[in-house]
Amino acid sequence: MQLQDILYSQGFGTRRVCAGLIQQGLVQVYKENESLAPVTIVQAAIEFEANGLRFRVQGVDWPYAERAYILLNKPAATECSQKPSTYPSIYTLLPTPLRQRPQKGAVQGVQAVGRLDQDTTGMLLLTDDGKFIHRMSSPRHHVPKVYEVTVKHPLDERQVSQLLAGVVLDDDPKPVRAAACEAMSSHHLRLTLTEGKYHQVKRMLAAVSNRVEALHRSQIGSLRLPDDLAPGQWRWLDASDLSRIQESA
Repeated sequence: MQLQDILYSQGFGTRRVCAGLIQQGLVQVYKENESLAPVTIVQAAIEFEANGLRFRVQGVDWPYAERAYILLNKPAATECSQKPSTYPSIYTLLPTPLRQRPQKGAVQGVQAVGRLDQDTTGMLLLTDDGKFIHRMSSPRHHVPKVYEVTVKHPLDERQVSQLLAGVVLDDDPKPVRAAACEAMSSHHLRLTLTEGKYHQVKRMLAAVSNRVEALHRSQIGSLRLPDDLAPGQWRWLDASDLSRIQESA
């Protein structure tokens, strides 16, 4: 694949822009797991094997990724929308190439796999892989998601039992059950869900006469949010991460 096409596929702009970056000497390439120093390339049409290629664009290192899989630690007061209404968009936390990765459809860049409310924090996945989004979002696959819930009123065994047995939400006569539920302290609940409905955690707690004061998603599948990933930070997911996310699906 020509280097300009590789950069284009990774979101660095049009092919003309990518060719310009290369011709200006702003792109260096090297192979993953090799000790050779990055080499500056000035010919846009030079061919490379894309898999395993790494490149440095204007001083920033990037891996080649046929599909991008990203983990973001979502901070509070952000919206999972390209066109936010009140708070900043989570997409502003990502570098431009991730937001510009070309797509076959009208929408470009990585997209959130489901949404978290503006005041909910924690683990959020983003990708440009439509099949992955469907697999993770579909209720048929029952991917477990773990939430740390701070509640207003003290928890008791009755509330935990009700959440496990199932509660009826106002717009759905079918009971919604927690896959797991444990009171970690008087005001801290660890709740595992395998489906996603609008404001589901808040509505489930309201159904047992309590109220959510803070909500944080800490785990998807068997992959936990890393302790060293601060709110607002992101990182790439590798094959092992993806396997741990999907192994329960």
